[in-house]
Amino acid sequence: MASPTIVSKLPDVGTTIFTVMSSLAAELGAVNLGQGFPDFPMSEELVSLVDGAMRDGYNQYAHMNGWGPLREVLAEKIASLYHTTINPDTQITITPGGTYAIYTALTTILRPGDEVIVFEPAYDSYIPNVVTNGAIPVRIDLRFPDYRVDWDEVRRKVTPRTRLIMLNTPHNPTGAILRPEDIEQLKSIVKDTGIFIHCDEVYEHLVYDGLPHTSILRYPELMERSFVSFSFGKVYHCTGWKLGYSVSSPELMREFRKVHQFNCFSCHTPSQVGLAKFLTNKETYLSLSAFLQKKRDFFAGLMAATKFTPLPSFGSYFQLYKYDRISDEPDRDFSIRITREYGVATIPVSAFYIDGKDDRVVRFCFAKKEETLEKAAERLIKIN
Repeated sequence: MASPTIVSKLPDVGTTIFTVMSSLAAELGAVNLGQGFPDFPMSEELVSLVDGAMRDGYNQYAHMNGWGPLREVLAEKIASLYHTTINPDTQITITPGGTYAIYTALTTILRPGDEVIVFEPAYDSYIPNVVTNGAIPVRIDLRFPDYRVDWDEVRRKVTPRTRLIMLNTPHNPTGAILRPEDIEQLKSIVKDTGIFIHCDEVYEHLVYDGLPHTSILRYPELMERSFVSFSFGKVYHCTGWKLGYSVSSPELMREFRKVHQFNCFSCHTPSQVGLAKFLTNKETYLSLSAFLQKKRDFFAGLMAATKFTPLPSFGSYFQLYKYDRISDEPDRDFSIRITREYGVATIPVSAFYIDGKDDRVVRFCFAKKEETLEKAAERLIKIN
């Protein structure tokens, strides 16, 4: 009797480097500056609000679109920050994390054979999401070492089959950000086309050096063709909550919700109730950039005593460092070796390229307690 067989939709995908490096760090007791999660406590006020919501009986399904008061406070926040009017009933959906929001948006848009422009290095879910939907990733390298978009190359890569352009600002893994001049280039490329945009803005409140966050939400002519994904977990230091949201035009969001209702349907109610109250205080998000920039600068000061060379980081949890003054090893080998020999885990940036492009650069997460960063730096200084 024949047995059923499965043809993998992702035959080339194995265990991610994030799992590999975090497991190695745990096995060796290394300082983990690899995976992007904080090791400091989240807001006690927010914890108390969620606890209160559970005690007050908010423990059943929230609305499929998300807890109404939370969507309302998000619409108010968007109006305040980006001067854009968003209807909370028709344009915002609460999701179980930003990665889920990205996948659902791509599943809403893509059909087999569509082409998707993806900039590398890229967050690791993008290309698998494209492939799972039967679409074709069209990869474009960001320009090393500043990781800016080469818009002339984008124009060359656009074809009649181009369905979507994937953006990410602030960028993971590089910490690069989109500038207003990038938006003008994007506008000119998509004008009078059927091209959609997805912008991953999960680090929207973690932008440094007084620079603005250039959100797609600022531009109504782009919003009508865009999904924008956000994460509560990344900015409020509770990554394990896996809670985020998607913002789009009413027409696109209507289709997004058709997919969403048969996948997740509803997200954790007490967390949504707590966040709705927490976000009425604007300082809960306006203070975040200064808080994380202080950590970035503290880590940079410590790393100045090492042989690592920093690349600019204008946002996110991350700072890239070249190690060419130390070794010419491939970045994956180097990352594993320093974890084993020096007890500090990092992420090789080649992991963010499908073809493993290796510029001998590693990513450190600085969203850690000062004592964690000091401990890591003490070990990294010893690397010759």
